[in-house]
Amino acid sequence: MKVVNSLKSAKKRDRFCRVVRRKGRTYVINKRNPRFKARQG
Repeated sequence: MKVVNSLKSAKKRDRFCRVVRRKGRTYVINKRNPRFKARQG
């Protein structure tokens, strides 16, 4: 999982990426290709 400044760029890497909020942190998750995971905050 990468910690990134811009989740918008992380979301654009793959079309199955979703932005999710959990416990005050923002995550990009991808069920099809888990290597695109990212976190912010």
